[in-house]
Amino acid sequence: MKTHEYQAREILQGYGIPFPAAQVASTPEEAEAAAAGLGGAVVVKAQALVGGRGKAGGIKRAATPSEAREAAAAILGAPLKGRPVRKVLVAQAVTVVREYYVGAVLDRSAKAITVMVSAVGGMDIEEVARTSPGSIVRVSADPLLGLADYQTRELARAAGLAGDQARAFRAMIAALFTAFLANDCTLLEVNPLALTETGVFAALDAKMIIDDNALARQPGLAALHDPETDEPAEAEALKVGVSYIELEGNVGCLVNGAGLAMATMDVIQLFGGEPANFLDIGGGARVEQVRGALRILFHDPCVRAVLVNIFGGITRCDVVAQAVVDAFAPGEVTVPVVARLVGTNAAEGRAILDGTAVVLADTMNEAAKKAVELAGGRPGGSAGLAGPGDAPPAAGGMAP
Repeated sequence: MKTHEYQAREILQGYGIPFPAAQVASTPEEAEAAAAGLGGAVVVKAQALVGGRGKAGGIKRAATPSEAREAAAAILGAPLKGRPVRKVLVAQAVTVVREYYVGAVLDRSAKAITVMVSAVGGMDIEEVARTSPGSIVRVSADPLLGLADYQTRELARAAGLAGDQARAFRAMIAALFTAFLANDCTLLEVNPLALTETGVFAALDAKMIIDDNALARQPGLAALHDPETDEPAEAEALKVGVSYIELEGNVGCLVNGAGLAMATMDVIQLFGGEPANFLDIGGGARVEQVRGALRILFHDPCVRAVLVNIFGGITRCDVVAQAVVDAFAPGEVTVPVVARLVGTNAAEGRAILDGTAVVLADTMNEAAKKAVELAGGRPGGSAGLAGPGDAPPAAGGMAP
């Protein structure tokens, strides 16, 4: 779950990370009043979960309260990169001497939390990594032992700091790490962290991503969720009760089980296609859940064919088959559907689909190959096999 900037800064302030004074405003008049209370010179920032807000016109400087009102009117009056902007953050302007980047990310490959520092702040860290990889210094902190003092000293030296500034910088890194753990973050960054003309640090922006799986034990954080920021299809999947992630291909996938879903996407690519999504209906899915999942796929304009790949255990193949038939009834299905049903009540499920427009397949390889062909191959490419032709690995047609 992503948080808005104003939410992240409120959380981080509780851990002692300093931010310039700011107020949230929902109208141009509120922005004008906020600027007046902050001394006049402010920065008006769109609160939308998109990157590159400044380049997209979502961050504007204002020298006076009236300019702040005009800036807020311009930002609140139009979507930013397709996202609605309901609020702006009016923050006190500061004079910046130098900008730094400080962040922490859950590093699954290292099984640790990677803390990063760069003396090149104010830019997307991905851009910094591409253009100046040597300017990013990383240390791995054990999630149980924590971030060691010697590691914060190493990061401060890498940033070129000494004396009181180094001590303040180290304290800020330690506070960021504490906040990361306490709030079950997968990403937490301050960018830029500004060294001001008065010689003190101020966090000018903050980004926080919280592990969705931890929200059950973080009710205060769960309450910060803004449903308007969700992708429409992913929001619908949440209501239906299935796991869905949108991808960039044209073969829609409906599968039961995360492992089988991943294998299905691999086999689609093996045969020269590109999956349009990850969609796991889980175990024991009901007819209405499967129907809702199919509706998400059929409403995706990028989907050119749908592959239903079911290995029935708790999930019954006849339930899935009935949902597929029901989905055809309203006349919403405009793309071909391929189904491979194996396991619990597979014979009953195939009997339900027999005689319908659904293309039945016996193996996962056969189903994936047909779906890719019906979708017209990889988006922007051509149909045809990318793998070993009609003789794929024997294990590919077996359920895990």
